[in-house]
Amino acid sequence: MTLDEKIAKIQTSSMEAARAEGNEIITSYRAALDKVFEDHKQEAVRQMETRIKAETVNARQQKNQAMAKAQLDLKRQEGRVQKELKDKVFREVMELVASYMKTEKYRDFLLRCIRKSVEFAGDEGLTIYINPSDQEMKEELELKSGTMLTISNEDFIGGVRAVIRGRNILIDHSFRTALRSEYDEFVFLGGDGVV
Repeated sequence: MTLDEKIAKIQTSSMEAARAEGNEIITSYRAALDKVFEDHKQEAVRQMETRIKAETVNARQQKNQAMAKAQLDLKRQEGRVQKELKDKVFREVMELVASYMKTEKYRDFLLRCIRKSVEFAGDEGLTIYINPSDQEMKEELELKSGTMLTISNEDFIGGVRAVIRGRNILIDHSFRTALRSEYDEFVFLGGDGVV
């Protein structure tokens, strides 16, 4: 074998070895890049899933807050409307009370209250008050009940109040107290039984 053939053979084998080594380096580098790419892709997917979960939780919280605010606003509005209706109902009640106080039934009611108060007091001292608006009935009520009556300084709409001072007892048959109690306890029931 001549020198040129030997050089050509060495050159060919060197080139093949270099190509094989280069291909191996490229394959190894490609495998490393593929692994880096896969790791990066998995990390990106994890971050995306985490962000989606966080955004979902955030959206749910915002929805819940908006719903809670809307429900609160609705409750406030419902409360205002109910108070307006309640006030209207009790204005009508006051008109009915005023009409009732002009009837003979009201005089009978006053007499019954006076007699019950006297009966309850027994032998103890008793002061019976009638409303200032009932002043014109004072003499008639005193004659029919046989009891002295006092015109109250306080307007309690109508009815009777009696005080047994010896026992610190107030017998209250006044319309103001009854109406205030009814007003405080009055609630509108919804169609489904919900207050």
